[in-house]
Amino acid sequence: MASLSSEREAATYRPGVGIMLLSRDNLVFVGHRIRMPEGLARWQMPQGGIDTSETARQAALREIREEIGTSRVDILAESHGWFHHDVPDEIAIGIMGGQYSGNRQKWFAMRFTGADADINLATEHPEFDAWQWVNPEQLPELVVPFMRNLYLDVLAEFRTLWSGNFE
Repeated sequence: MASLSSEREAATYRPGVGIMLLSRDNLVFVGHRIRMPEGLARWQMPQGGIDTSETARQAALREIREEIGTSRVDILAESHGWFHHDVPDEIAIGIMGGQYSGNRQKWFAMRFTGADADINLATEHPEFDAWQWVNPEQLPELVVPFMRNLYLDVLAEFRTLWSGNFE
């Protein structure tokens, strides 16, 4: 499991949030990253850092606005714990400035309440150059290998929200 254990030193992980954005049909939004080393998968769910002056919930809502240009969402659930993933050195140095070895994230499931036309990737600091709705079970095959276990854990955490199985 990708949960942050007490043995791991939290200081080496960038505090952040991730968002599983669900359509009315329980498909998941994924964006195609602009900046990613050549040869790596570029699809991912929205995510980003938590600013010092904000809560994880505030950060999640801000990241949705910044990354997909809309705030037409409802928060459905927040993960019970924090998840982490390590990133390869080239990403830790190139994209994260060498400050962190990975991310420590609180995840949110959200329902998109708008129309597809409300999604606007041409934001002030664009992170995605394309997007699509995908079946949740496709996520692990679409993402970079170092995030697969994290995505499997997020899928398990929010399974009742996207599967329609309310056991």
